[in-house]
Amino acid sequence: MAISSREAHLQGKRHLRKSNSTSQSAPAPPPSQPNLGSEMWTCKPCGRQMIVGNRNQHLQGKSHKAAVKAAPIPRAVTASAVPAASSSQQWTCEPCGRRMDAMSREQHLQGQRHRDAIAQPLSVQVAQGVTPSHEEGMSEEVDGDKNGFTIEGSLDFKIVDLASAARGITLQASVKAKATFRAEIVGCTLASSKGQRTCSPFTVSIIGQNRTVSPSSTVQLKVNMTTQHYGRAEDRLEVTLDSPQLRSQFVIARKLCVHVGDQSTLNDLKPKIPYTPRDKSAPRQPETKIIPGEPAPFSSAFPYARQLPRAKIPGPLANDLSSGTTREIIDKMRSVYLPLVFDSTGYGKHFKHIIWAEEYQMDLDMGHYDMHNAKLRKNNQSYYLAVPGLAEKRPSVLVGDKILVQPHGAPTGIWFEGGVHTIREIEVGMKFNKKFAPKPTDLFSVRFKLNRSSVRRQHQALDWKVVQERVLFPDPEHLGSGGIPQGLPRSTFNPVIANNPRQLQAVTSILHAPAGSVPFVLFGPPGTGKTVTLVESIRQILDANPHARVLACAPSNSAADLIALRLLELGPELLFRAYAQSRYEDQVPEELKPFTHRNENGHYSVRGVDDVKRFRVVVTTCISASIVSGIKIPPGHYSHIFVDEAGQATETEVMVSVKMMADDQTNVVLCGDPKQLGPVIRSSVARRLGLGMSFIERLMGREIYDEVEGYGISVVKLTKNYRSHNAILKFPNEQFYGGDLEPCADPAVTNLYLNSPHVVSPKFPIVFHSVFGKDEREASSPSYFNIDEVTVVTSILEKLRKDTRIPLSDDDIGVIAPYRAQVLKLRAAFRNRKMDATSVKVGSVEEFQGQERKVIIVTTVRSSREFVDYDLRHTLGFVANPRRFNVAVTRARSLLVIVGDPNVLSLDPLWRSFMNYVYENGGWTGPEPTWDTTEPVDFDGGYDVAIRDQARAEMEAFSRMMEGSTPDGRADVEGDVNVDQPWAEMD
Repeated sequence: MAISSREAHLQGKRHLRKSNSTSQSAPAPPPSQPNLGSEMWTCKPCGRQMIVGNRNQHLQGKSHKAAVKAAPIPRAVTASAVPAASSSQQWTCEPCGRRMDAMSREQHLQGQRHRDAIAQPLSVQVAQGVTPSHEEGMSEEVDGDKNGFTIEGSLDFKIVDLASAARGITLQASVKAKATFRAEIVGCTLASSKGQRTCSPFTVSIIGQNRTVSPSSTVQLKVNMTTQHYGRAEDRLEVTLDSPQLRSQFVIARKLCVHVGDQSTLNDLKPKIPYTPRDKSAPRQPETKIIPGEPAPFSSAFPYARQLPRAKIPGPLANDLSSGTTREIIDKMRSVYLPLVFDSTGYGKHFKHIIWAEEYQMDLDMGHYDMHNAKLRKNNQSYYLAVPGLAEKRPSVLVGDKILVQPHGAPTGIWFEGGVHTIREIEVGMKFNKKFAPKPTDLFSVRFKLNRSSVRRQHQALDWKVVQERVLFPDPEHLGSGGIPQGLPRSTFNPVIANNPRQLQAVTSILHAPAGSVPFVLFGPPGTGKTVTLVESIRQILDANPHARVLACAPSNSAADLIALRLLELGPELLFRAYAQSRYEDQVPEELKPFTHRNENGHYSVRGVDDVKRFRVVVTTCISASIVSGIKIPPGHYSHIFVDEAGQATETEVMVSVKMMADDQTNVVLCGDPKQLGPVIRSSVARRLGLGMSFIERLMGREIYDEVEGYGISVVKLTKNYRSHNAILKFPNEQFYGGDLEPCADPAVTNLYLNSPHVVSPKFPIVFHSVFGKDEREASSPSYFNIDEVTVVTSILEKLRKDTRIPLSDDDIGVIAPYRAQVLKLRAAFRNRKMDATSVKVGSVEEFQGQERKVIIVTTVRSSREFVDYDLRHTLGFVANPRRFNVAVTRARSLLVIVGDPNVLSLDPLWRSFMNYVYENGGWTGPEPTWDTTEPVDFDGGYDVAIRDQARAEMEAFSRMMEGSTPDGRADVEGDVNVDQPWAEMD
């Protein structure tokens, strides 16, 4: 701006207000300073030194205003200060990444583009002075010449092995002058030293006594790096120079970085193909003609007397689901499709539309697995297709499914349908129409089609006309007047229950509940013996009532198998394990095979209605419970319906058994823990409309299921934990269960790792291993992995397995990761290091629910602020998902190890509180926390906002800013998120 305009601006209210706000947002003093009130500050225009506490008053004074008016140029300290503003000089605005002539600087700083740039959130690591990733947070602008002065010499320590890093490595650099004038070094610091509680592996010192930099004199710097921990670290070396010729101080800076890791692991696991997002702009072209293939011979496996409804998504609903934002779609659903009131009258209509929304997303997600340039291998009459991820059910394919293939060069829209007859570990076998006669060299496009049988069974249940009000919407008027049932069993089948009053009460309440009671809830927190109590209840019912019949269900085959395995003493005359026809023989536990039936084609089936009726207990999955209704076993045949792990099933899945098989005399028992993982929901629309809330969770929100008032009548909460060491149990107990859980586990197991080299604190079997890593992706997969955390986990696992003093098998170890890509990288690392660790289970949190291990290692993967924002929006991973956190930390019996980036995890109040707990109990290893672990945690959150505010304050103090970014909030990422979601079992 012109000088006259400049003088008017300096006297204006806007400038004075900005000057005042800048002073108020100044960063906290370094730890070596006393406090804000006694720190000294120099006003350059006035040439006066004063304590910081008097700065605001000084800035409003007449003497300061006069000095500013008389000053020839603004005296701001910048990283690229210029002696004077002329049109020939260039200036870089680092937040915007633009270079311009210095005369345009003031105009640019007032522009909208600059204001938008500085409004961007900063990397959390920049806010704290140390950035763990080479690629993030550090602008390349920090390197290079400033006013003719430079730092020469590489300060990139590159990849260093742990042993060398522990011994320490030193690099040297020189501060040189290319200008014709001299400057004095008045400061040589690291950016990390300005943080409140920062950790840096770097130290810097000046070699010798010389501090003058001139054309004939250089100053030598020594930078040392020492650390005993894997991971990445960055810092910024800031050299402040004072030049009499420039009449100002200025800063030149250089990035410091190091990557401590195993070179071979990094080479083996690094992305083989750079990440390129899938093209989501072009939708699938419609299939105009499908040539049917040969279906699997399932038609006679079950003597179904009831046909499933087609229940196709209505056209108008499909159109509405395909356009608009999530918020707009939800509003449209509520205003057009859903009943105004959620009650028994509109119950079916309400859920039918919501599961249509879920089906719509499931169908889109199947498109993620579309294949191009695929080859088929012919063997007899079948064609085999290799499918990446098949063993992990990504995609989920069952015998009886249909897969579409299209030869390259075929007319658009014409596809051949292959009926899936065989599934092997990595390939599927299909049979096509006789017209299908490809050459061995032909290439194909492949589409996987959603198996709709599960959805259709849920629609069938929702269409069922009979409505049990006392089951769906139980209220006080549905309760009997008898109070808490009494009359303990004469003896228990499981002797452990005899010493557990709450388990005994649960069994007694279930046993003596009058026919037609409200659903009974058995609330079983981790390790409290929920399934044991369920099995004891079934045994007591059968023993007390010779006419009783039980239908026992669970959301997954593994959970259903567990029930059946614990009922083996009933014998095959009384117990039947019903499997879907798509189940393979090798998927069935050997002990259960005598309790099943297979037809002449080898498919699982039933003999007939009368045969099934004679069994006193039928065990199946929630969806396959449709077998008993499908063969026309009448409602009410089963006196009791049990649903185990009810918190993991959607309400509509539970209704397949409850709504179709219960009459007004049937008692329903729901066993689960709504504080742990709920059902897997792929559609954010369906989730927000309530499909993610399980039936047991919805009921527990009703008046009659109060844990205290309803105790023994409608609900019993189990409280004795038989799994974990008290230190492992303590935090989740207080966070999720009101401190009600009592540690009752076997000390011989829980104390295994006390006083061992595997823990940091001798009496505390939890370790938080702090590591700054890097999130990466490869090829077209949106799933993340973190090689640095893989390195740490592998190191921990090797030490555990080599320790012969503590008895531990691979089956005793579990590794939990939130991303599918991390799971695969971990398995690859085990193989590459020739670790015969195939029995070590590595999987997602969902794969561990209901399970336990002596040792659990959790890798949290994330190390970038923007990825945390992404996950907060889509409830992926551990951050901002209390249920996943709860399950992850409650699987361990003897030792719990968490590997993660504390700076990122600390943004979530729950994780911050947990890390405080570990740190205060001495279980921390690796770089220290950067926050005060003794401060109370604000569970309203806002830590990400505080980090950004702190970053801006530091930016203004240094007069520069690093660029930051967040993912596009409008991106089509729902399908990307669902890549890491497991597929719910369809059988």
